[in-house]
Amino acid sequence: MYYLIGIKGTGMSALAQILFDLGYEVMGSDKPDHFFTEKPLIERGIKILPFNKDNIKEDMLIVQGNAFSDTNEEVVRAKELNLKIYTYQEMVGKLTKMFNTITVAGCHGKTTTSAMLSHVLNNIVGANYLIGDGSGYAIKENNYFVLEACEYKRHFLSYTPQYAIITNIELDHIDYYKDIDDYIDAFREYANNAEKMVIACGDDQYTHMLEPKKPIFFYGLNEDNDIVARDVNYTNEGTSFDVYVEDNYYGHFDLPLFGKHMLLNSLAVIGVCYYERLDAKEVSKNLKTFKGAKRRFKEKVIGDIVTIDDYAHHPTEVKVTIKGARQKYPDKEIVAILKTHTLSRTKEMANEFAEALKLADKAYIMDVGVDREEVGYDDVTYKIIQEKVPGCEYMSLALVDKLLKHKNAVMIFMSSKDIYVLQEKYEKLLEGEQWKKDLL
Repeated sequence: MYYLIGIKGTGMSALAQILFDLGYEVMGSDKPDHFFTEKPLIERGIKILPFNKDNIKEDMLIVQGNAFSDTNEEVVRAKELNLKIYTYQEMVGKLTKMFNTITVAGCHGKTTTSAMLSHVLNNIVGANYLIGDGSGYAIKENNYFVLEACEYKRHFLSYTPQYAIITNIELDHIDYYKDIDDYIDAFREYANNAEKMVIACGDDQYTHMLEPKKPIFFYGLNEDNDIVARDVNYTNEGTSFDVYVEDNYYGHFDLPLFGKHMLLNSLAVIGVCYYERLDAKEVSKNLKTFKGAKRRFKEKVIGDIVTIDDYAHHPTEVKVTIKGARQKYPDKEIVAILKTHTLSRTKEMANEFAEALKLADKAYIMDVGVDREEVGYDDVTYKIIQEKVPGCEYMSLALVDKLLKHKNAVMIFMSSKDIYVLQEKYEKLLEGEQWKKDLL
């Protein structure tokens, strides 16, 4: 019996799903609050309990979620019983050794790239996957395992992949990493864990500094890359392009997603498929049916309003999400609503967040999402971003009515935290307004 402490976490929920699918008994515990990650657990019949030391029994193997310290009452009880306790990354690391594993790391794009790769591989040859949007799936017969690999606190160094993908390197998690050199060192070690090859974005300024032990192949738009997109066409229906690998034509691809960043993500996927000798037409067919990862540019249309839920929580992600909306909806007002996460990122990247929000026609900013102690940032609030963006207004659940003034607009809700609660409240109000219009 595997017992997961913090089973509603995005990674932990996905891990629970995989363990269950592989035939293990699984249950776990978490806070009573509702999270979108609960649904696949409930569908599988995986029991979710509130934290209680009495939940812990002598026959259990414990997986301790990274968000929960050794003072958690269930962790304390497990230690009293001398039970085997795995960290999340240790447990996932065991899985990487069981399959032909492809890990996806990077400051941005790793969730979408992981979801895209698992979609393509699963439809062609079958693939297990664990993705940071809470998605997990496995059957013993599958050879491939696609894993989103998070760099926070060097967790991704616990994994042993055949392929190591790197979508980009840009300083993040500044509450842990000292500077960009420290960050690059972590990625260098991650790349060195690859047993077959590294596939990295060659348009990124830092990936060429890695020099891993195994061969590295670069992808991008620059012609000096190994995997190159040519004849790129961006439209309001998506992106089409040809791919050449080591100067050899591989195939034509139509991607129903928007923005240069999505094109780059797809090149990482196409690169793996090429080196695994998969038929380009099959790859192209399945890329065309990829609808995106959870909470990544998820759209809903209500009257003349389009709402978008996106996990963007770094300035670069905010920027590309707004640009993607502009590409798809050039004739609509673009409205950005942002809830930053962690005081350190909010303070250290305030200027960058502000510049990203300026790309929207109108911006709103919410209180900072805080879920861990950060020393030295007590004075940080949303205002350090708001004051840098002309016309930017404060937003909260109590003020959601203010959003109704926007007509023929794209409303982008961006955060790694619970901004979807605000979005859901807004959508209910909007649907009520639309219902009234329909009656007239």
